[in-house]
Amino acid sequence: MTPSSVHDIRNIALLGPAGGGKTSLLEALLAAGGEIGSAGSVERGDTVSDHDAQEKALGHSLNASLAHLEWAGHWINLVDAPGLPDLAGRALAVLPAVETAAIVISASAGVDSASRRLMAAATDKCRLIIVSKMDTAGADCAATLGEIVAAFGPECLPLNLPAADGQGVVDCFFTPDTAAATAFSSVTAAHEAIVDQVVELDEALMAAYLEQGESLTPEQLHAPFEQALREGHLVPVCFVSARSGAGVRELLDILGRLMPDPTEGNPPRFLKGEGVAATPVAVAASAEGHVLAHVFQIANDPYRGKLALFRIHQGRITPNSQLFIGDGRKPFKVAHLLRLQGRNAVETPLGVAGDLCAVARVDEIRRDAVLHDSHDEDAFHVAAPPYPQPVHGLALIARKPADEQKLAEALARLVDEDPCLEVSFDPRSRHTVVRGLGRQHLQIVLEQLASRWSLQLDTAPPAVPYRETISISAEARYRHKKQSGGAGQFGEVALRVEPLARGAGLELADEVKGGTIPTHFMPAVEKGVRQALAEGAHAGFPLQDLKVVVTDGKHHAVDSNEVSFVTAARHALIEAVRAARPQVLEPLLELTVKIADAQFGEVSAELAGRRGRLTATDSPAPGWTTLSARVPMAELDGFEARLKAICGGESEFALSAAGYEAAPTEIQDRLAQAHKGASPQH
Repeated sequence: MTPSSVHDIRNIALLGPAGGGKTSLLEALLAAGGEIGSAGSVERGDTVSDHDAQEKALGHSLNASLAHLEWAGHWINLVDAPGLPDLAGRALAVLPAVETAAIVISASAGVDSASRRLMAAATDKCRLIIVSKMDTAGADCAATLGEIVAAFGPECLPLNLPAADGQGVVDCFFTPDTAAATAFSSVTAAHEAIVDQVVELDEALMAAYLEQGESLTPEQLHAPFEQALREGHLVPVCFVSARSGAGVRELLDILGRLMPDPTEGNPPRFLKGEGVAATPVAVAASAEGHVLAHVFQIANDPYRGKLALFRIHQGRITPNSQLFIGDGRKPFKVAHLLRLQGRNAVETPLGVAGDLCAVARVDEIRRDAVLHDSHDEDAFHVAAPPYPQPVHGLALIARKPADEQKLAEALARLVDEDPCLEVSFDPRSRHTVVRGLGRQHLQIVLEQLASRWSLQLDTAPPAVPYRETISISAEARYRHKKQSGGAGQFGEVALRVEPLARGAGLELADEVKGGTIPTHFMPAVEKGVRQALAEGAHAGFPLQDLKVVVTDGKHHAVDSNEVSFVTAARHALIEAVRAARPQVLEPLLELTVKIADAQFGEVSAELAGRRGRLTATDSPAPGWTTLSARVPMAELDGFEARLKAICGGESEFALSAAGYEAAPTEIQDRLAQAHKGASPQH
């Protein structure tokens, strides 16, 4: 079977912290929908979504996995997203593919920092909170609901409540049974709260409800209910147990009847053009018009090759469709249109607007690519989710020199799969450096390199990515002249450097007048400037936050060439920077840690000893403190282990990039002296 109408489709992302029960919940939903005979378990390693050997060994999802089921005439696409904090990028990448973000929160664990981050990241989606494990030992559903309301607001209202006997849930919306015994609260109060919240958005319904005392049917409430979801005016909460099946069928009814179809959710954020020139584009979830699809995930399957998962936002795709990739001029033919059920792929004859499908063995496809069948959409792209920036680094050294190329190719594939994985080359150490969201993220990458590509690697801490900048404006002129018989070399460049605000990056400008540097030599001048910017002039680190203005120069009709102007521009930039009071910038990280109140003093002292500056504190729950601090990256080596020792492992820890600031004088002097000793030519 395959959906034939956009109105039949529901796209749901199961998001939430690791251990919250997302994978087990997916199993229960698939079993209830008749897609599988019985629910698998994470412990046995036989679940639909965790099919990778590494996932089975770890007991956690490492990649988003797609599954589907039919329920009461609705086609429900479910995306089981990873919950480990270090894999947040892989979870956030699925948001552009769905209308509904379902945050799964364990009734025994309650609201944590991961739940907060995911709720914040999904504010432009319709959101649903699923309280899982409602009947496990230690679960306190009433307390968890209280935490949810305290953390996310009074718009979080239950659609059902746990039954008093713990064997099921009691409906509070469709056909509320006011006489049913619940574990807490009351059906009447819950029903009235939801209806009151929904009718606020429809004056006519509100009048009928309040003034005339009319009861309202779910059908009458449907349109304002969808509006409330879109605007974040309502965040429904429902209770479920994947283990016992309590609330599973009720959840399927909620997904099918209340969650938005692709025409009812907030429209996708398509843009045309790049950078500041990009403008929003309206895309309608309709079978009419050009095909427009977005690749939200890439998987490099050892048997099927590159597998691209995409959401069709507009039009229809069939086998033999001809599609362009981004701005590419040559289309590819959809040889096989696939529908995924975990690792299993079956061919489907049709993909309609709103559907999630896949194609295999198209090497040119990349993550975030837009697929389309008309050049009218050449410059289209999808606004990216708010990805955290990779800050944990590791230098990789292949034990066999012959494996260097193999390592580069493997890392390129992994970067295509993971939006929060970065790879760079450190010219100082001549090492490949990989950066991710945490130590576990990098460990997962190392295991993938070993298992999928049989790479034997050594690792080392990467160099701190210092940068250089300038403090004042300065000018310099440099003449490169070389004569050695026959045609010589001649190029002269004058330029000015000006400081920019921190984080502004680089600006290049041309004020050359009168043709003193011929136009055809200006690319060579820019090349020389960029070489110097990359190499640094003070301590050997790349330059940033400055403007370079080429003001004048000279050329020779015979001896001038590109090499001459590259050399002249490079030396002119170095001399100008040295005259502009250069300084070394060190990277800062924003550290957020949740600790018990009793450890606040010791953790604060530890951070102060690492030159950390406290920026905020919060109390997310009784007995707990969330502490935020800005700390130099160079000072954080070993902090994670130290934190575990202080807190006995009872803490939550996250890092994000926080820009650059001037390093202390003693560090600047040490780095400059080291560079001077290593590079006497400078």
